Amino acid sequence: MKNKLVLVIGVIVLGLIITASSAFIVQETEQVVITEFGKPIGEAITEPGIYFKVPFMQKAIFFEKRYMEWDGDRAQVSTKEKQLIYVDTYARWQITDPLQFYKRLTNERGAQTRIDDILDGETKDYIAKNKIRDLIRSSNRTPIQSEFIDSELRDSLVPIEFGRSTIQKGILKAANEQTSDLGIEILDFRFKRINYVEKVKQRVYERMKSERNNIATKFRSEGQGEASSINGEKERELKTIQSEAFRKAEEVKGDADAEAASIYAAAYNRTSQSKELYGFLKSMETFHKTFDSETSVILSTESDLFRYLKRMK
Repeated sequence: MKNKLVLVIGVIVLGLIITASSAFIVQETEQVVITEFGKPIGEAITEPGIYFKVPFMQKAIFFEKRYMEWDGDRAQVSTKEKQLIYVDTYARWQITDPLQFYKRLTNERGAQTRIDDILDGETKDYIAKNKIRDLIRSSNRTPIQSEFIDSELRDSLVPIEFGRSTIQKGILKAANEQTSDLGIEILDFRFKRINYVEKVKQRVYERMKSERNNIATKFRSEGQGEASSINGEKERELKTIQSEAFRKAEEVKGDADAEAASIYAAAYNRTSQSKELYGFLKSMETFHKTFDSETSVILSTESDLFRYLKRMK
């Protein structure tokens, strides 16, 4: 009885072991290739569910079903103009045929290495065939038409031939032609960063600084010219106002002198006493304005001033 119990338990355990080694679960994010003694058999399993295989003889190899990323190393590349630049790229890829993928690449590590070779090679080829402006621009641009935009800067925006987007699509297409028999597809390829090497970068910075300084100098020159024009206009208006004010002042003074002369003449012509008083006042006014304590003068005996001074004596 005891031996039978042990035998039953052993059979159950053996059944569980066989079941566990033969059954496997495929998740929605996975796909499986069954191998027998290391060689793939049958079609790949791409649908989720519970599946069975021959225990101990067959093995289930799981592969990722989702999109995977590829991040390229920064590389120094020469453009069509022989300018050295650093290029950093990235891509997204997917296993589309697990069975072919296993036969050609074995695993994801092998796939990453193969993608490195393909994308790096195509990237260098396309960059060597294109100019730097096509790598950094995707479309032609029309600069703002302004008198403040330097003509040399406007002329530097020459039209592009292909553009960044076209070059990326070309690299993607060429790479997929090489991966068509590997069981994978490169879904997207992009330039992550493009930059000049240090020596070229310094020359570019110096050129940018020179262009901006030229624009700033032009702004300052035009501003100084405008300021001079405004100051000249101000001086002209000021002189016009001063001239007009002087003219009006002289007219007022002339009118006042004429009126004073008229009053003097009227007073002089009234009586002999008035004439005498007028003559005396004018002589004293002349004496006050002309002479001081150190002045010597010779007077005619017939002059009014001599007559008044003699009378005062």
